[in-house]
Amino acid sequence: MRADASDTPRININTTRCGTSTLAKLEFFYDCSSPWTYLAFSRIEDIVKRTKADMVWKPILVGGVFNAVNESVYEARANPHPVKSRYYNKDLKDWARYCGIEIGKPPVFPVRSVDAMRAAIVALDKGKLPEFSWATFRAYWGELKDISQPEVLEEICGAAGLDWDEVSELIKTDDVKGRLRANTEELIARGGFGSPTMFVNDTDMYFGNDRLPLVEAALQNG
Repeated sequence: MRADASDTPRININTTRCGTSTLAKLEFFYDCSSPWTYLAFSRIEDIVKRTKADMVWKPILVGGVFNAVNESVYEARANPHPVKSRYYNKDLKDWARYCGIEIGKPPVFPVRSVDAMRAAIVALDKGKLPEFSWATFRAYWGELKDISQPEVLEEICGAAGLDWDEVSELIKTDDVKGRLRANTEELIARGGFGSPTMFVNDTDMYFGNDRLPLVEAALQNG
């Protein structure tokens, strides 16, 4: 039976701040195919620990978001502005160094991430979502592997403590496909347009890696 939203694995469920009010809730909508999402992901767990937020992971398919509400992304990729592009590359390297992670140039970009993100849904059910996501980000952005390929996903699952034979069957099910699609459609309906998108206490939306200080401040005040 498919779990409803109340069954979604979270961090620090049923704990309280000051003994009276419930903790602030943080929803993290993301796709591992985005380098800026990797930067945010590398720091979001520490923010959750500091703020003791109630964490809700929401894997999405960012291509579905772009197709629905942000098609300008494709034009920008096809015809990048040379000056902005040079700064973009420097900015990404600066952020990667700041976050202590490796971000290279994968030979396949953009990558078909649908199987990886369906596998993230399975990892969520198995209590292994952070481990799986770390392994996926590192494989794609650090090791420059094509995460659309089954043999790469098998390696990722092994690193995360998941059984690839089981995962490879589950990602073909209507339940897992539908939940990834539902997360993607939910983000669009709530005004999101890319990855990572974060919501504090349901309605307070933040987009992008550089908004994490604002996210943390909102959680502390929540």
